[in-house]
Amino acid sequence: EIVMAAVKRIGWVLKYASDEWKNDRKIVMAALKQYGIALEYASDGLRNDREIVMAAVKRIGWVLKYASDEWKNDRKIVMAALKQ
Repeated sequence: EIVMAAVKRIGWVLKYASDEWKNDRKIVMAALKQYGIALEYASDGLRNDREIVMAAVKRIGWVLKYASDEWKNDRKIVMAALKQ
C-alpha cells in the first residue's frame, strides 16, 4: 500500500494524506515511528487515543501540545513527555 510505504519512509507526509488515512491507526503509528511530530496531522480521534499519544510523546515530548486535553492532564503521559 502506497500510503503505508510513504509514511514509513517519510513520516511527515501524513500531513498530505486524506482524512481517511489520518484516521487509520496503523498508518498514524507508522508515521509516528518515523516522525514523532506526525501527531499534529492525525485525526482528532487518534489524538484522543492514549496509545497513539504515548507513542508520540515518548519520541518527542513537546508534541503533547497536539494531544487532546484529556491526555494533557494524564500523569503518565505528561511524565513520559517530560523525560524527552
